[in-house]
Amino acid sequence: MELKVKRLKELYEKDFYLWVLENLKLLKNKEYELVDWENLLEEIEDMARRELRSLINLMAVIMEHIYKWENYRESAYMGSGWKKSILNARKELIDLFDEIPSLKRIAQEKESLNKAWRRAVNSLITWFKEEEDLAQKYFGRFPTEKDFPQECPYTFEQIMEYEPWIGGCSKNNALEVG
Repeated sequence: MELKVKRLKELYEKDFYLWVLENLKLLKNKEYELVDWENLLEEIEDMARRELRSLINLMAVIMEHIYKWENYRESAYMGSGWKKSILNARKELIDLFDEIPSLKRIAQEKESLNKAWRRAVNSLITWFKEEEDLAQKYFGRFPTEKDFPQECPYTFEQIMEYEPWIGGCSKNNALEVG
């Protein structure tokens, strides 16, 4: 029995797919003493982390692009990619919530919102490194984390529903076509 468990642990490193199938077969046959519990538990934890990471990343994309729309939209022609990104990320979030309903509750927690906001801020900073002229215009330099709100400026409801392109163009309201 000990040899079987050791072989299964080695299989984890050599052929993950076969390792999964072997453990699945053992579980279905209720041969619990032969299951590679250490690696199986680690994989289950990783699955949960991947789903949470996906949730945070999707919320971060939405926040980043809403923030860009509200604060850095220079013309009526700017932002169609942001809008498309927001709508696509929302659709993916809805699908994720349908598959894993408990993530919707987690998404509404302040900790999750702030984690997503920190990722959005990092993306904004990177964006300004690519858009040097805008960085100079709005900050006189490349922005840092200190140039953005420290706490998430959006509620979960805004992340899921707010459409800044409806009823106003931006906080600046200085958009001109042409």
